[in-house]
Amino acid sequence: MRALLDDLGPAPHPVVAHDWGGAVAWWAALLFPERISRLAILNVPHPAVFRRALRHDPDQRRRSRYILDFQLPWLPERRLAAAGGRALRAIFRRTSRPGTFADAELDRYAAAAAVPGALSGMLAWYRAALRRPPPRPPTLEVTPPVRIVWGLDDRALSPRLIEPSAALCRTVELFPIEGAGHWVQHEEPARVAGLLLDFLTAEPIRSAG
Repeated sequence: MRALLDDLGPAPHPVVAHDWGGAVAWWAALLFPERISRLAILNVPHPAVFRRALRHDPDQRRRSRYILDFQLPWLPERRLAAAGGRALRAIFRRTSRPGTFADAELDRYAAAAAVPGALSGMLAWYRAALRRPPPRPPTLEVTPPVRIVWGLDDRALSPRLIEPSAALCRTVELFPIEGAGHWVQHEEPARVAGLLLDFLTAEPIRSAG
């Protein structure tokens, strides 16, 4: 990600991220904050908050139980690929508001997952998260301005993660969205797009110092 930002030019750049992309973006903001002008996060907590919740919050551990299932070798790939990706499609339908994903959209996801090695690559994120803990960052405070947009009906991530994540940001705005879940950008596309455009095109935030 650092190389991508550098390739875009020397100025800091805005970053918008969701799910695993959000985890990468949080880490980027901790490791090289000078490369990020603004950070918009959709439904993913600060990594330190998530780690703490997995240790001490029984509800979040229950929500994250599927990560343990993904640790098994080859079996998760076989289950997700079976019957033309039926289980993969079911995950999207089960974790989103009814009607969020059209059949044609899920066909494209299933086709992408059917590429040889794709499912193992996807699941490698979950496997590495438990087997290869990341290094401790120099600080837990996120210094670029942050806007957190969070669908409150997220089945995988508790809304109790929002406030602790915000507490680790120097400048932060919270936008919880009722009636939307983990796929908030698909369930409320116009509202999320408006929140992102408003954030990304606002006047630069200048430090008092």
